[in-house]
Amino acid sequence: VQLQASGGGLVPAGGSLRLSCAASGRSFRSYMMNWFRQAPGKEREFVAAVRWSDGSTFYADSVRGRFTISRDNAKSTVYLQMNSLKPEDTAVYYCGASQPNHYYPTADLVDYWGQGTQVTVSS
Repeated sequence: VQLQASGGGLVPAGGSLRLSCAASGRSFRSYMMNWFRQAPGKEREFVAAVRWSDGSTFYADSVRGRFTISRDNAKSTVYLQMNSLKPEDTAVYYCGASQPNHYYPTADLVDYWGQGTQVTVSS
């Protein structure tokens, strides 16, 4: 499985961004697709996930109601729509693929990672 993340940038607090993660490889649709983030000096933390097979979604409490994860089967792409952004959302965001039964995985349970994309929210 190969993952390519994009869409980061600099936005003011209250703004919006949409991240994309393009997936390829023979079996990526059998995985849970996740977004994680890592702020300087902190561990990589789970943000949101969507299961390719049925579209089930999962969110960290810190982003529920502000972020929306979705998948586009035709484009083999997972999106993270981020609204009402806060300065504490500033981090490098990573997409990752994990086993479909791993709800709210920790980073060590992710099998494949894409490269990170920087999101900076100014106050």
